[in-house]
Amino acid sequence: MSEMSAATPQLLRRVSAGAVLDFMRTSDAVTVTEVMEATGLTRATAIAVCEDLMQRGWIRELENQREFGGYQKGRPARRFELNERAGYVLGMDVGISKATVVVADLRGKSLGRASQPFADAEITAEERISVIDRTAMMALQGVGATPDSVLAVCAGIAAPVDRNGEVLVTQHFWGLFDVDLKSALRDRRGWTVLLENDANLAALGDRWKGAAAGVDDVVVILASERLGSGVIDGGRLLHGRGGGAGELAFLEMVEGVGDMFGIAFLARGWAAEALAGKARTSLREYAAQGAEAEQVFAAAAAGDAVALKILDRLADRMARVIGAVATIINPELVVIGGAVANSAGVLLEPIAQRLKEFTATPPRVAVSPLGDSIVTVGAVRCALDYVEANSLDLELTAQA
Repeated sequence: MSEMSAATPQLLRRVSAGAVLDFMRTSDAVTVTEVMEATGLTRATAIAVCEDLMQRGWIRELENQREFGGYQKGRPARRFELNERAGYVLGMDVGISKATVVVADLRGKSLGRASQPFADAEITAEERISVIDRTAMMALQGVGATPDSVLAVCAGIAAPVDRNGEVLVTQHFWGLFDVDLKSALRDRRGWTVLLENDANLAALGDRWKGAAAGVDDVVVILASERLGSGVIDGGRLLHGRGGGAGELAFLEMVEGVGDMFGIAFLARGWAAEALAGKARTSLREYAAQGAEAEQVFAAAAAGDAVALKILDRLADRMARVIGAVATIINPELVVIGGAVANSAGVLLEPIAQRLKEFTATPPRVAVSPLGDSIVTVGAVRCALDYVEANSLDLELTAQA
């Protein structure tokens, strides 16, 4: 009993510090009175906690200034705010062809990014790690941050990852990403690395800053080259036993779909087929070099007959994909994400018109405004979640 009593003040101080820090993260400059109102702490405890957090570097006190030269009786109120540059997080998108790294502050603001290509898909694990590490250092140097100021890293990969950060390697392609990145970057830089599936991070990112903001039941489909999805059910990201929740291989058995190729891949391929055929009626300006997805969408907007036919095929296919997903998962919203989302808005209306043919529970459908940054946005959110859950155990080295 005496040990419990002795530990109680320290535990209460820790809980109080966590509550104050949580409030600071969602606020601008706040007074002690506002801290008291938000947390229920007494004035003496609120001041003591703020001073402790300030000493540890998490928050800073602002100078008290008389506004507009007016007269004010008494001592001006002390004001505090989060020290968003006390440390940094890294969000990584590790694809098959390149690595992209974003540096963000403790409010999640992106400060800089860097990308580097991999020599080829079959490079060794050590070579892949070296490219990722080099990209991270380039991103940090670009914003003047040091490696020891990084509080957490989250990396998204194109393979299933379970709740414990272990890669499911039952396919050769997935195995290419099983390079033990967590241990490698911990040994090289001392970083805490969280590993997650890229589509799962896309779901986290879009729910944070995209079309799914505030939606608790949502599926985000990365739809550019190959289809993959992240599922949030009741506000919780689903993983499944081995990280395979949201995998879309079953689409190979869906009538009118038959594979996992994405919108950009199919638009490019169908345009090439049309340009190679004798019956084409347009897309003529791309006959020599072929048309990418963006060009197909632009041509359709200009009334090109071949491009319009491709868009009709894409809308039918995506309605079947979303219909299958909606039948299994029953989300409120399905978001089309990835680089192709910048052009795919034109598909929303024809998809919505056809959805009732393929599911009894049609969701709303939207495109993500995050474009090809959707995975790194989610990776930053994931890394911030770790920092926010473990702040009082982390030691800060970068205090601004």
